[in-house]
Amino acid sequence: MDGAAELGWELSTAVVVFHEAVARRLGLSAIDHKALGIVARQGPLPAGALAGELGFGASAITALVDRLERAGYVRRVPDPADRRRVLVTATSGQTPDLGMIFADLGREMGAFLAEYDERELALILDYVTKTIAVLKAQTARLSSAGEA
Repeated sequence: MDGAAELGWELSTAVVVFHEAVARRLGLSAIDHKALGIVARQGPLPAGALAGELGFGASAITALVDRLERAGYVRRVPDPADRRRVLVTATSGQTPDLGMIFADLGREMGAFLAEYDERELALILDYVTKTIAVLKAQTARLSSAGEA
């Protein structure tokens, strides 16, 4: 494995392990925690939209929403625009406060990012944006291959 590939692997592992540690604090898995974050950020959304964000099929998203609902973090509510559809919404007052964890992370990330000039930050932003796009495309590809 070359240096860049090794670094990419280490970054990926560190991100997954960090989010798994955060999730354990909530009694969740990392994917349940990330799904909760999507629901909390994007507001009420249909289970199908959440499935699309995560690259999940219908049965897997149902089980995930069931777990979050049992934990008290989300609830299913009728869609006011289409009563046949159900929306997943964060339970008011029950979304965990992870402010201190993410405040510490933000402070540490901000400290080292301050060492870069505008041009360097633009390159970093470009890299991260393109990485996200590649990862989403690969997740969709892997998810659809699993459905075949």
